[in-house]
Amino acid sequence: MQEPTLIQYLAASIFAIALIHTFTAKIFERLSHKYPRHAGLLHLIGEVEVVFGLWAGVLIVVMALAVGLDDAMTYAETRNYTEPLFVFAVMVVAASLPILSFVMSMVNKLSQWIPVRDTTAKVWLCLAVVPLAGSLITEPAAMTIAALMLGPQIFHQRTPENLKYLALGVLFVNISIGGTLTSYAAPPVLMVASTWNWDTAFMLANFGWKSAIAVLINATLATLVLRNYATPTDTIKSSKEQPRVSPLVTVIHVAFLAGIVVFAHHPVIFLGLFLFFVGFTQAYSRSQSPLLIKESLLVAFFLAGLVVLGGMQQWWLQPIVAGLEPTVLFFSALGLTAITDNAALTYLGSLIQGMSDEAKYMLVAGAVAGGGLTVIANAPNPAGVALLRGGFEGRAIGMGGLLIGALVPTAVAAGMLFLF
Repeated sequence: MQEPTLIQYLAASIFAIALIHTFTAKIFERLSHKYPRHAGLLHLIGEVEVVFGLWAGVLIVVMALAVGLDDAMTYAETRNYTEPLFVFAVMVVAASLPILSFVMSMVNKLSQWIPVRDTTAKVWLCLAVVPLAGSLITEPAAMTIAALMLGPQIFHQRTPENLKYLALGVLFVNISIGGTLTSYAAPPVLMVASTWNWDTAFMLANFGWKSAIAVLINATLATLVLRNYATPTDTIKSSKEQPRVSPLVTVIHVAFLAGIVVFAHHPVIFLGLFLFFVGFTQAYSRSQSPLLIKESLLVAFFLAGLVVLGGMQQWWLQPIVAGLEPTVLFFSALGLTAITDNAALTYLGSLIQGMSDEAKYMLVAGAVAGGGLTVIANAPNPAGVALLRGGFEGRAIGMGGLLIGALVPTAVAAGMLFLF
């Protein structure tokens, strides 16, 4: 094995600092209130979505000083930014008023068939059905819709802080495993599907039914705990404030969302569709609410930073993945996902020659089961943080709280995927 270079050691150190910064971001939010003179800067570096983009910039500067500007720029320009761009586009479209109105109307109709209180049924549907729908519309779109719908129902002042973290943990875990019913919706599955010839039929037979059971268990347990705090507040504005959405506009928005999902791996196409979508919303502004541009850009910035920082971690991650037995690999992947994006982890596994079928399954199963442990564990998680942090104390989400809140749903997911 080749000895790691100085820049690889530096990149690993910067990655470690970024991880520590992620877990301590809430401290900077508190300091911004204590020192109002520097509140702007402290608030900026306290934004979880800013962390990895910030330290990715530091890495490029360090690389420029260590190996030269040309090499640093070449490294930055040769990263694959398709996923951050896709998440940005799909978040904006999925959060548009016509899409949310359509999904909310479906949830309202389904809730009438469930023999429990209406608000309880809606919370359960947001935690169970919407994450499973992520297997069709992709996980980032499902995360956006579920977070916007759950926000006013659960993430309000009346709900205790520890139960908010439980709800967030269940949402993140269910989104991570809920996308495994197909071969294209979950980023960690997508990274290996073509290399290992895993199609949707394979995913349903080996992952999908187990994930669906875990999602239903997690959603049911969380709903039972949260039922007394569910508020009958509509996700979207009241009918007096809400613009009237034309059915034709809704159909066109759904078509834009479908087109972006279908061409998710072709940024030239889906970004072109996105630009047409922005133009369409301006032309028919009477059926629109303000687009979710700021939050979506922050999430894209976070993921792009993770791409830049993660690209230099292969030298220590891949030997760990390659040298483990299947059972150990499952639990190692589960743990490693907490400190690195699960799609990056499975991608490294796809590069290993001669992996057994059991080892392949265990790697992906561990990676998706651990997708709710931290904000960086799964690509859609930053979207959930961006949309829901306003409901937490100090408008900041503590990574320690998220980790604790995700432990039980992660154990349920891990148990289903490991034991069956």
